[in-house]
Amino acid sequence: MKKEFYNKAVGLVGMLAITALFVACDEHRDYPDTSMKPCHILCTDGKVVSVSDFEHSGKQAVAVVFHVNHDEKTEGNGYAVYLWDLEPLAFADSIGVKQNTSADIAALDGFENTFALLNTSDVSSPLAEKAFDLWRYGQSSYIPSVAQMRLLYHAKEKINPIIKMCGGDTLSIEADDCWHWTSTEVAGQQTAKAWLFSMSSGAIHDTPKTQAHQVRPIITINN
Repeated sequence: MKKEFYNKAVGLVGMLAITALFVACDEHRDYPDTSMKPCHILCTDGKVVSVSDFEHSGKQAVAVVFHVNHDEKTEGNGYAVYLWDLEPLAFADSIGVKQNTSADIAALDGFENTFALLNTSDVSSPLAEKAFDLWRYGQSSYIPSVAQMRLLYHAKEKINPIIKMCGGDTLSIEADDCWHWTSTEVAGQQTAKAWLFSMSSGAIHDTPKTQAHQVRPIITINN
């Protein structure tokens, strides 16, 4: 009898412990989730806020988060896309010079590529100069690489409504307005060509660097 009573008591304690665990988990879910997510908004003060928080904040938006980084080897917490396209500009003001980008279409290295364009002494990059001077609040805007444009392409349907809400230019899929410069030169043809990216199809097109095309700068978020 005592043994039976003991077993029942142990079972009851076990059930109470499991119940408490589930209650604790439920209570944990009640706390607000403050982690950064795609569609959150980057403001001019450097803060990233949710759409609902932004609507009541009185802050000024500058970009929309389109990618959150979960890879410790990749720099930054994620990427935000600037609200507006820059006017069409040339990748370089002349051809015949390598501008020392990685030319790697799989690398998330737009920031490094843009710096390389600025740091090449034998040729100027009107595109890079405009993009790099754009952001003046502690984090530099830059021309995305091919790989970063691919991330943006896959996020465009989610973030376009947020860009529009913030008064920005939605990412167009129209044939005459969907092509954007990347910061990636064409491997083997670095002296003459860089890659354009289509926001309509995700295609890339090797293009003479002296042609003027629009660009959509992005920003690496470092919090």
